[in-house]
Amino acid sequence: MSIIIRAARPDDIDTIIGFIRALADYERLAHEVKADRATLFNHLFGPRPMAEVLIADRNDAPVGFALFFHNFSTFEGRPGIYLEDLFVVPEARGGGAGKALLQRLARLTLERDCARLEWSVLDWNEPSIAFYRALGARPMDEWTVQRVDGEALRALARVNSCEGHPEC
Repeated sequence: MSIIIRAARPDDIDTIIGFIRALADYERLAHEVKADRATLFNHLFGPRPMAEVLIADRNDAPVGFALFFHNFSTFEGRPGIYLEDLFVVPEARGGGAGKALLQRLARLTLERDCARLEWSVLDWNEPSIAFYRALGARPMDEWTVQRVDGEALRALARVNSCEGHPEC
């Protein structure tokens, strides 16, 4: 029952979508999933990939995934890796897949000369928080995540076309 961690391939797209939906169900956020096959495929495997995925296989069957991308620390002057999602199917939890995914991400972080590996966890998700603490993760309690999306994002993006142009 060894676990193999591998980079996702284009033919994994349906598996990745399945993991995303299962994670959303677990996090009670299924109503927020908008990802579709074509969009996700383009952003993961298209001409300009925006994120990467690792798949955890046990006995040649996918049991978990980690979706991540690079960010950048101006203070460090180096990139980092941000883990957007980590999910292991319930029947495989406790079998080492989650730890193996995080270990591979830690190695990638070092191999790519990144300064840090970061992620967010829902504050009610005590099992995951305990798991992360056991691996040496520490909370960044002084930071609060901020988000602009939907109509607020569209409103923020609107620019008066004459702003900064006295000739208008």
